[in-house]
Parts: sequence; C-alpha cells; structure tokens
Amino acid sequence: MTNRSRSFNVPDKPSLDGIEAKWVDVWDESGVYHFDRSKSREEIFSIDTPPPTVSGSLHIGHVFSYTHTDTVARFQRMNGKAVFYPMGWDDNGLPTERRVQNYYGVRCDPSIPYDPDFTPPAKPDPKKQVPISRQNFIELCERLTVEDEKVFESIWRRLGLSVDWRYTYATIDDNSRAAAQRAFLRNLARGEAYMAEAPTLWDVTFRTAVAQAELEDRERPGAYHTITFHRDGADPVRIATTRPELLPACVALVAHPDDERYQSLFGTTVRTPVFGVEVPVVAHHLADPEKGTGIAMICTFGDVTDVTWWRELQLPTRPIIGWDGRIVAEAPEGLDSPAGREAYAKLAGATVHTARERVVELLRESGDLIGEPEKITHPVKFFEKGDKPLEIVTTRQWYIRNGGRDPEVRDGLLARGRELVWHPEHMRTRFEHWVGGLNGDWLISRQRFFGVPFPVWYPLDDEGNPNYDAPILPEESQLPVDPSSEAPRGYTEEQRGKPGGFIGDPDVMDTWATSSLSPQIAGGWERDPDLFDRVFPMDLRPQGQDIIRTWLFSTVVRSHFEHGSLPWSTAAISGWILDPDRKKMSKSKGNVVTPLAMLEKYSSDAVRYWAASGRLGTDTALDEGQMKVGRRLAIKILNASKFALSVAGENTAADPAAVTEPLDRSMLAVLADVVADATAAFQDYDHTRALERTERFFWDLCDDYLELVKARAYDAESQEGASARAALLIALSVLHRLFAPFLPFVTEEVWSWWQEGSVHAAAWPSVEEFRAAAAAGDPAVLTATAEVLGIIRKTKSEAKLSMRAEVDRVTVRGKQAEQARLCREDLAAAGRVTELAFETSDDTELRVDVALPETEE
Repeated sequence: MTNRSRSFNVPDKPSLDGIEAKWVDVWDESGVYHFDRSKSREEIFSIDTPPPTVSGSLHIGHVFSYTHTDTVARFQRMNGKAVFYPMGWDDNGLPTERRVQNYYGVRCDPSIPYDPDFTPPAKPDPKKQVPISRQNFIELCERLTVEDEKVFESIWRRLGLSVDWRYTYATIDDNSRAAAQRAFLRNLARGEAYMAEAPTLWDVTFRTAVAQAELEDRERPGAYHTITFHRDGADPVRIATTRPELLPACVALVAHPDDERYQSLFGTTVRTPVFGVEVPVVAHHLADPEKGTGIAMICTFGDVTDVTWWRELQLPTRPIIGWDGRIVAEAPEGLDSPAGREAYAKLAGATVHTARERVVELLRESGDLIGEPEKITHPVKFFEKGDKPLEIVTTRQWYIRNGGRDPEVRDGLLARGRELVWHPEHMRTRFEHWVGGLNGDWLISRQRFFGVPFPVWYPLDDEGNPNYDAPILPEESQLPVDPSSEAPRGYTEEQRGKPGGFIGDPDVMDTWATSSLSPQIAGGWERDPDLFDRVFPMDLRPQGQDIIRTWLFSTVVRSHFEHGSLPWSTAAISGWILDPDRKKMSKSKGNVVTPLAMLEKYSSDAVRYWAASGRLGTDTALDEGQMKVGRRLAIKILNASKFALSVAGENTAADPAAVTEPLDRSMLAVLADVVADATAAFQDYDHTRALERTERFFWDLCDDYLELVKARAYDAESQEGASARAALLIALSVLHRLFAPFLPFVTEEVWSWWQEGSVHAAAWPSVEEFRAAAAAGDPAVLTATAEVLGIIRKTKSEAKLSMRAEVDRVTVRGKQAEQARLCREDLAAAGRVTELAFETSDDTELRVDVALPETEE
C-alpha cells in the first residue's frame, strides 16, 4: 500500500447500473486475468475447472459453485500467484446428441452415406426426424455446440469469472480427442484397458452400454409372482420373482448355503415350469433367506446379482433380451422340448412388459402360478438419463481397470484418496465408499455417435469376420483418428468391410473417459510440455459432491496410471442448490432456475454474494432475500467509499505513521484481526467465513467509526484530523481488497476512483501494511466508544428526537469507561453531547446515563 497522496475521481451519483459491461470490457482489454506462464511451478496456482455440459443452459447451481472457485482464484492472484484458470466445455456424448436431434429434427443412421450439401429441415419436427449420415450428424453437433458455448461464455463474463479466456478447451475438439486417444492407447499397452464380451448394463432406449457410475435407483411398482419348479417324484419348489418373463433365461435356482429348508436340494436339479428346462439348485452366500421364499432363480441376466452368481458359479448363458429391449426371435440353447419352443414362440419379438403378461398367462394355464401376483413397490435400476429400466445383455465392450476386480489397484486408489486434501474433509468418505463398493471395472465404451472414437481397427479374415484379438492401432503421431472415416496404415478405404480388409471400431468413449483427462487436456499434456510442467499436478479440483464417483474418481484413476500421482493436491466440493421447498434442484425435477434474470435484477455482485454465503459441502437454498442483502452491501460500498474519500480529501496519504489517535489505532487493531482471520479462512478454503468477517467489520465501520470520526476528519489543520483521514484511507484500501474476491465489479469501481491499476491485480492486504499503528491500538477502545454512542442514539430514538438533537450530559460508568474516555471529543461530536463524564469502576457492564434537554410542556 503506497503512502503518497492521490487525486480522486469520484462520480456525483455512484450506481450499480451498467457496471458489469463497463468492467468486463476493461478487464478484457487490460488482460488483468491473463496467466503468466513465465512463472515457475512454485509461483503458479492452477485450477482444474469443471467443463459444464453445453447442451442446454446454465442454471443457478453452476453460478453457485463456480463463484466459490472464482473467489479462490482471485485470492490466490492477489497473493502473488500466477493463476492458471481455464474454462472447458463438455460438449460430447448423449446430451448433445439429444439436443441436436430435437433442435434440427434429425437422427443419425450410420448406414447412410455422407451428404456434403445436407441442410437440416427448415421446420424441424422432433417426432419425424430425418435420418442422416454419421458425419453429417457430427457436423450438426459441432455447429450447435459452438453457439451454445458463446451463450455460456457471455453468462460467465457477466458473472465476473476471472477466467483467462485464451485458455479454453472442449471435450470433443482435436486436442481433447488426441489426448483421450493417446491415454487410451497407453492404458491398452500397459494392460489397464481391455476388451471383453460380457454381461453389460444396457439402456434399451438409447441402445448403449451404461457404466456403474451412471446408475440410479428409482422406485417403481412391481409384483411378486409365486411359481413352481418341478422335481421327479418329489414336491415342487416354490420361488417368488418380480420378473417371470425371464423364466426362459433361467439357468439355476439358488439359496443360501446355511438355509436348512433347502439343504436337501443342493446338488439336484429341477424343471422350469412351462419351458421344461432342467436347471441345477446351487448355494451362494448372496441369496437372501428372508426374501420371497428364500430360494430364487438365476437368469442370464435379470440384475447385477445374477451376473455375480453366473460368474462365480460358472453357469451357462441363456440370454433372451436383445439390444432393442425385446425378446429375441431365436429360442436360447437349452429350450429343446417342442412344448418349450412353442411357448417361447409366443414371446419372440415382444417387449419385456408384453412378455411378462404372456408368461403369467402361460403359468396360469399350466397351474404353476400360485395365487395372484402380490403388488409391491421396489427400487429398479435406470440409466441416469434414461426413461426405461436397464436390462443386462451380453456385448463386446472396452473397460479400464479401476480396482473393482483388482485388490492391488483398489488399494492404490484408496491411498490416493487419503493423499488428497479434501474440503470439507468428510467428503473423503464418499470416495472411499465408492471405491470399496465397486464390483466391476470401468466400462468406457458407448454405442453412440458424437464422442471420441476408439482409435482401433480390426482385420477381417477371408470370410469377413473380425479378429478382435489382433487390433490395428495407430501411432501416437497420427492422433486424433476416426476409424469410421479413415483407413489404417497399410489399407485403403476400398478394403473397409470386405474379406481380407478391415473394419473400424464403431464405438465412442463415454464422456468421463475424456473429462477424466481435463487436467491433461487443459494443461497441454504432450502438446505443450512447457505449460504442462508448470501447471501439473494442479492445485485445485472444484466440483459437485454428486460426481465424486464419476469425475473425481475417474480423473484419479487416469492420473494414477499415467503419471503415478494425484492430478491435483486439493479437492473443494460444493453442496447442492435447493429450491425454496428445500428440494435439490435438477433438470429431471423441472425445478431448475436459470441465472440471467437474477443477474440482471439484482446485479452480478449481489448474486455472487448469495453464492459465497454458502460453504463448501453445504446444501444451500436459492434465496433472493440474500441477493437483496448483497445488492444493499454493494450499494453501501459505493456510498461509503464516496463518503470516506470526500472526508479524507485528495491531499491525504494512507500513511500509518500519521495515525496517532486512540480511536483510529483501535479501529486498525480490529481491522488487523479481520485481515488475519479472512486470510486464514481463505487458506482453509472457507470463503464464507472470510466474507462474514469482512462484512461484519464493514457495517460496524459505517455505523460507528465513520460517525465518530466524521467531525475530526474534516479538521484539515490538526494532527488529530490527519490521523482520522489516514486511518480512513487505510481501512478503505484494505476493505476494497478484502471484498474484491466476492464483489469484483463494485470493488473495481470504487478502487478506480482513487487508485491506479486494478484492485484484482493489487496485493492481498497484509497486517504488515499498518502493523505499527494497529499494534499501538486497543480494540476495546472502539468497542466501548461504539457502545456508548449506540446507547446515546437509542435514547434519542426512544424519545423520538433527531440524531442531531443536543444532549446535556452523558455519564459513562464501568471498567470500560476509561477506554471510552480516550475518545471524549469524538463521542461528544458524534453524539452532540454538551458534557461527558467518566467514572471507572469494577462493573463489567458498561453503564451509560443520558440526560436529554428538558422540553417545554
């Protein structure tokens, strides 16, 4: 903080109107947020910014969490760090595809050839979508995401994010595709990625595989059907199932090994009703004796437990559900009897719902349905973006090891979680529970179109069959590649799909397989080694709690394998935004609020104030009342700054040596504690505490200190007046900087009235700037004096007198009377007191007697 005097440029009528547009343009032109890549790693603070999904609109939850991150970025920048703060756009995957389909009225059909002259329908009809080639579809995806990104960027700028817009990335651009393909090839070379044909969670609507992290349970109505399995010369066995339609897929019955009811059945076989297939009765610890009849059928596949039983008990496969969610036409192996095949023919081609009704009718006809179905409500697994229950089908997919089946990898990832610094700390438990509960590897392939393609081709034998065991891989120097439109080295496009030729892998990576590399993509991994060495591993990963199991975990997995380290040292986890009814906001519930109207109504600083009032990891309700408070605070900063500068006068220097009076030194002593507390709070990622401490001091300053010193500060000739003016400017400078991370627009405005440069490039305030004056001050002096003034005001108010009314006499008694005595002149002037008396006593409570002037009857 400089001590020289300044010339002020204070407007006559300060206002928040138009303040955002004014300073956004200035910041762009000045480059105040530009990252200085000449700094060493020790001088850099790098942030792995969440790339929002651009297929849609930002909502108030984005504003909430991104404001938290921005306060940290601004604090670190003011502490002398070169802040690497890029912005990413997550624009690949299913959400973009759905938006493009509805926006343009098209759907992708890979069998259609590319049309370079294709124009989307002038009046799109989402119900009658025009089929187009994959390449045409991807071009439309790219076109729409560019427009969406522009809208997002304009809102982020309006919010005042201190992003360096020269460093942006998208999860589908060439750099991201090259990085994702490079990482995959290295995972494959090290044995961390592999292809397998296995039971796969499958969404029948989108016809794509789904990973464990994308599941959610939804309560749905169902029914228990009690049916009988037959034994030769013995009583039938009753089982209860909610999925009778899977009876033709049954491969065994299972009970708990300690269940006495079924001990005699283990090792024997039973016959399925209607279809007459012999299946074994087996024991497994996952069978629940309390569920249904205690014995269940294992089908391939009804749920994930079926998969576990099938794998661990080495049972045969008898799949009946196809990729479209319908019963396949051909009866599975094992249904050999004419009656069984006749029954199956009645199901072929039916939806799961219709097949269930037909099987129940067949069971009634055969007498194998006991009683009527018992209606229940139970949790059913869905793809988080899907509308129909998931099925499990056998498909060929790509996986990355994640500890779900490898204890050594799991232990390594758990160790990474303990190495990471978590804010708040209890969020670590969510990570550990997720890793400990994994039951399979990370499925990273998706049967979609707009995404990062797998950089893999397969040779075809003389009969045109692919050899999946001998994949053709590109060199890293060739990346990115698209196997659907490019031929591998040594082949020509004419050989695609022909015997002796090749085919490209048709799948794309799931969105997390790319987003899990956001530190590498943003940091220029293998593309800009100098930048990468300066920013990686990054300092901070800010994100929501709901994607600890996806984005945070997957990023740790990729960095663990590729770099042998964490991708960042600290994770800051935001809570959820709740609607006024205290329900979590989500697009699926339809209770999401978009931010632009609120930014325009209350100002960006006011909305940021509301956001910053929510602590990390704490769910926060959308509260326009808090925004109103934030707006009042911003206006008060304008007006208080104007008043303080007018009182101080242009020839005053913010010189701590000029601060000589007890009240001024006391105020600076209190301010020193505020600076220390706010700094410690920010260092502990508690931005809310830093804001609360700063705001409380500011209001006290306005309500008490400014009133107490106003008269003295106007005295241009005395040392006492110079002390007040110097103290005012010191406090003003410090407060502008303390508020800057939270209210960037108004603080930049008031800073520009009397300081050079940007407040956001100024140094974070330090007690060292005014330590001598603060050290000589006693905080109790300001406290006692403000309390006396408050009682005088209250007395006048209760007597319905103007604050300008004269007071004949005030007597102050108690231990703190001596502190107030030091500010006699200031108290007398502020309270308009004719006579002040002070009596020091042992009373801990300060007593103030106010004698008002007598009024005529």
